[in-house]
Amino acid sequence: MKYFLTIFFFLCYSPFIHAQDWQNKPMKLIVPFPAGGGTDAVARALANKLSSQINQSIIVENKSGANGVIGADFVARSAPDGSTILLTIASHAIAPAVTKKIPYSTDTDFVAVSLVAKYPYLFTVPANSPANSFKEFIELAKKNPGKISYASSGTGSAPHLGMELLTDTAGLQMIHVPYKGAAPANNDLVSGQVQSMLNNLLAGAGLVRAKKLKILAITSGARSPALPDIPTIKELGYPNYEVDGWYGVFLPAKTPNQVVQQLSIEIAKALKDPDILSRLSNDGAIPIGSTPKEFHDFFILEKNQWALLTKKIKLELD
Repeated sequence: MKYFLTIFFFLCYSPFIHAQDWQNKPMKLIVPFPAGGGTDAVARALANKLSSQINQSIIVENKSGANGVIGADFVARSAPDGSTILLTIASHAIAPAVTKKIPYSTDTDFVAVSLVAKYPYLFTVPANSPANSFKEFIELAKKNPGKISYASSGTGSAPHLGMELLTDTAGLQMIHVPYKGAAPANNDLVSGQVQSMLNNLLAGAGLVRAKKLKILAITSGARSPALPDIPTIKELGYPNYEVDGWYGVFLPAKTPNQVVQQLSIEIAKALKDPDILSRLSNDGAIPIGSTPKEFHDFFILEKNQWALLTKKIKLELD
């Protein structure tokens, strides 16, 4: 009888034990991009709040390279106990479609925890661009096929593929000019060496305020509270066009479900903190704090969208 009671206790309370173990282990939040960027800033704000909520130190580690692949691979190979967390962006959904030798599977090596936030990209042009509206830019591009260029922060990045989706949707022929990051791309955009770019609010807002760039539209499905007067591309005649930047949290596959669910709950709670809301608003981001299933379903849709597009345009990186 004692034996059966012991087994019963273990079956009933083992999820709780796992959750307690998770909170008692040293924890790392892995950012697969360099320190000082937008993802890093969000990660540090989130880690600080989560740390106070669960009374456990969470160290942010930057493991950058290969557009997020190196950091993600580190998490995929980590123990599935909830102590190593990945905070990443849309590149995690793009990588399987464009990277030949990706060392992990986004389907089987990770478990989705929370869609932290979504944010729009800004369709920006130089201040002296002859186009003063998105409609005027489309007309200009159609009158000059193969002559109008767009910059991106790198081949295979979300802004790059967002522009590829736009050219495909609107029937445009444009020249892609990739850069190593948003800063050099914006330098050439301001000078007029390139004619357009999908920017994030963090990178582009200061240049817009300085009247060096103009925002003609945003890429999200609805207008941004941070930019209520700027129309969406969707409402300007392209109902099937919608591209969101996002921040999301993953854990290694086989992490106990109780740990996954508890971390998701803690993230949703943290997203009500004024400091984190302020940090997200700097990117024009809207906090989500989804359930694991909601984020899983969202991620699959994202991955499928980019896989179809990259196959259509025959984009593949080494």
